[in-house]
Amino acid sequence: MNITLEQAEKVIAAAKQKATAIDTKMNIAIVDAGANLLAFARMDGAWLGSLDISIKKAKTARYFDMNTGLIGELSQPGQSLYNIEHSNNGLITFPGGIPIKNAEDVIIGAIGVSGSTVENDHAVAEAGAAAI
Repeated sequence: MNITLEQAEKVIAAAKQKATAIDTKMNIAIVDAGANLLAFARMDGAWLGSLDISIKKAKTARYFDMNTGLIGELSQPGQSLYNIEHSNNGLITFPGGIPIKNAEDVIIGAIGVSGSTVENDHAVAEAGAAAI
């Protein structure tokens, strides 16, 4: 099962609304169940360097079906996933990537957000993912 373009646009709209509410500018990427980029938005004035990070956060969340912040905790020295960020042509292992689930609790894609603090990135990603 895959997220549709219509659903992805709804996710982006909710994420943009949250970003505006907390006064930040974000890059927002949506990947489908196969981790393929489906939709993307770069808010006016969002950092160019965060464009790639947002896409990698979305892919990382889908590759491992967990929040990127959790992967970050597991990838610290001495932890079970240490150095995982070097796999898959580079992963992002800090907050801002979240799997997207449908009403049946099936993962249908993921959102990746970058452009502010990791706390803000995660909050905006959560708002987007909650739109489905």
